Amino acid sequence: MKDIREVIAEQLSRIELEEQVRILYACESGSRAWGFPSQDSDYDVRFIYIRQPDWYLSIYDKRDVIERPISDMLDISGWDLRKALNLYRKSNPPLLEWLQSTICYSEQYSVMERLREISPLTFSPKSCMYHYLNMARGNYRMYLQGDQVRIKKYFYVLRPVLACEWIETYDEMPPMSFDVLVDRLIPEGSELWLEIQKLLIRKKSGEELDYEPRLSPINEYLEERLHYYEQTAESMKSGKATLDGQLDEMFRSSLKEVWS
Repeated sequence: MKDIREVIAEQLSRIELEEQVRILYACESGSRAWGFPSQDSDYDVRFIYIRQPDWYLSIYDKRDVIERPISDMLDISGWDLRKALNLYRKSNPPLLEWLQSTICYSEQYSVMERLREISPLTFSPKSCMYHYLNMARGNYRMYLQGDQVRIKKYFYVLRPVLACEWIETYDEMPPMSFDVLVDRLIPEGSELWLEIQKLLIRKKSGEELDYEPRLSPINEYLEERLHYYEQTAESMKSGKATLDGQLDEMFRSSLKEVWS
């Protein structure tokens, strides 16, 4: 049986051939990258690609996303570099997360490392906080209200709430690792910390986490933090630099580097 990395590499190579593109970067973006996968978690592969120069020389808007049907274990999709650079200049949190993913499947050429180097300049505390706040608020409302809750969904609210707290505390893009967020922001040994650790152990062991009674220490923390950030997110600074000229140059140099 093939290793999953071999399967992913084959899929990326197939996309390059079928779409006539070059994949610049591919990484894991889901629960595996966040550090709380279940044994049956699928692989969420995200990639950045570039087409040949003539493709961009057109008066027509063209599709700038490549997606493949989701299989039992693999969810794979990617963005064109020009789309990615436009989102980067707007401090797009998913893209900023991809750049720091600890699970890299492929990285070629220089553009991704150059983007990492200047990412602090494009980071906007306000827009990133709103991204995580909206994610946390939506998941909390959908899954964690009532006496019986979808217990595995605690992670999908805790992580964005802790990301908000990281942004407020450190004024930088939060790390992808859930463990790092917890270790730095939740007092070790506290009731909340202990509840989170017990839940992590259960999830990583592969135990089925479905509807169970709500965990009051976690709910109380989430409700307090959600209310707090709903009140304070607007006061966060926008704080990103204008990098349009630099990103234009980066796009043009990438075309030359890849296709020369």
